[in-house]
Amino acid sequence: MKQPGRLPIGGLASHREQLELSYSGEGTFLTPLLRHFLQMAMPVTVQTERWSDVARRVARGIRRRVLEYVLRHDGGYLSQACSAAEILATLYTHVMRLGPSQGPMIPRPFPGVPGPNRPLAGWGGLYNGPRAPDLDRLIFSPVHYALALYATLIEVGRLAPEALEMFNQDGSTVEMIGAEHSPGIEVTAGSLSQAISVAGGIALARKLRGETGRVWVFMSDGELQEGQTWEALLAMAHYRLDNVGIYIDANGQQCDGRIETVMNIEPIAAKLEAFGACVVEVDGHDVEALAASAERPHPGRPLVVVCRTDPCRGIEPLRERAPKLHYVRFRSEAERAVYRAVLAQMEAGDE
Repeated sequence: MKQPGRLPIGGLASHREQLELSYSGEGTFLTPLLRHFLQMAMPVTVQTERWSDVARRVARGIRRRVLEYVLRHDGGYLSQACSAAEILATLYTHVMRLGPSQGPMIPRPFPGVPGPNRPLAGWGGLYNGPRAPDLDRLIFSPVHYALALYATLIEVGRLAPEALEMFNQDGSTVEMIGAEHSPGIEVTAGSLSQAISVAGGIALARKLRGETGRVWVFMSDGELQEGQTWEALLAMAHYRLDNVGIYIDANGQQCDGRIETVMNIEPIAAKLEAFGACVVEVDGHDVEALAASAERPHPGRPLVVVCRTDPCRGIEPLRERAPKLHYVRFRSEAERAVYRAVLAQMEAGDE
C-alpha cells in the first residue's frame, strides 16, 4: 500500500510547533499553517527524520498537550491520551493516506442547531482532508477521546494550538465529547459502537463505486461490550469489506474501572476472528508494529488491530488512581504539584 510520507519542517516556530511538509507520491502539498508561514517568506530548513521518530515525537506531544490542558483546567480525559498517543500518531503520520486539511486552523464557532439552512455534517471531517476516491477516511468512534484527537491534529499541523483554548467552551465546536462538527470527527458517535456501523456503510459504498481509498476506524475496547459492534463486524465480513481497517485501543479500562471486573470481553482476538475479521495483536505503544499491522494482507475480510496499551503510559502518578482512570480531577494542590512536575519533565525532554 502506497503511503504518504512526512518531512518535518523546522525554523518556522518553536520545535514544539514544528510543522510538516507532506507528500503523497503523486504531488506535493503543504499544511495550511505551513503555507501561511511560507507566504510570509519566513526561512525554512528541511530536516531529514525517520517517520517512526516523527510518530514518537507526535505521541509525546499529544500526552504533553493533554496533561497541560488538564492541569490548567483542573480536569479532563487524561488516561485516554496516555493509551492512544502512539496509535493516533501512527495513523496520522504513516498509515492513513489523507489530503491536506480543509478545515480552518481556528475552528468555526457552533452556529446553532443543525437544520435545512444550517448544515453541520462533515465539518469535522474537513480536518482529515478532501473526500477523493484514492484517499482514506477516518471514522473516530470514542468521541470522549476528543482532547487527544485535537492534540494530535495540532501536532501534525492540521489545527492551530490556540484551538485548545476553545475546548469545552460555550458556543465552540471544539467539544469535550466530539460531534460531527468537531475537528477530526466526521460522524457523531456519542453512543459508542455507532461509528463502526457507519464505517461499514461507507466502506461498502466505496467498494461498489470502485474507489481505492480505505476506511479506518479508531475505537475503544469498551465498545466490544456493545452488541452493535459485533453486528457491524458480521456485516463487514459478509460483504467482504477488506477496505476497512480498525484500530482498537485495548487499555482494559472503562468508566467504572477495569473492563474485566465490569464485563469481561476477552479473548478479544479469538472472538473477532470468529466474526470473520483478520486480527493482529500488537503492543499499542510500538509505532513500527502499529504501522506494520496496516500492511497485513486480509483479502475479503476487515482488518482489526488490537492495540494492547497502558492507560498510565508516560504519566506514572496516574497509577495511584487505578482503577478509576476514566476522568481526572485533582483532589488537592499537592496532587496537582505532582502532575506539574511530570509536565516539567516532559517539557525539558522536548528541549
